[in-house]
Amino acid sequence: MVQMLLALALIIGLLFLGAFFLRRMNGGQSFGNAGPLRVVGRLMLSPRERIVLLEVEETWVVVGIVPGQIKTLLTLPKGELPAAGTADNRFGHWLKQMTERHHGQA
Repeated sequence: MVQMLLALALIIGLLFLGAFFLRRMNGGQSFGNAGPLRVVGRLMLSPRERIVLLEVEETWVVVGIVPGQIKTLLTLPKGELPAAGTADNRFGHWLKQMTERHHGQA
């Protein structure tokens, strides 16, 4: 029994060690965040609906996500989010300002 538990602990230790080295070789990024796409902010509208701000190179894309569908709402040049308040309140306020400004230009 002790031999089996030691073998299991060794296997689990090797898995964690392998994950550690993979992360170090990947520049400290987790496996899901590699590539040109980055989530900048998100706003929960309901438990099943949200708006997400994505960064792709020098462009921000605002998408709406509902069950079974993702739709582009707005495309903007890359900018800065205001620093005050909680993350959800900042993003919601920023999104409201940007949509008002975008609709004013169109």
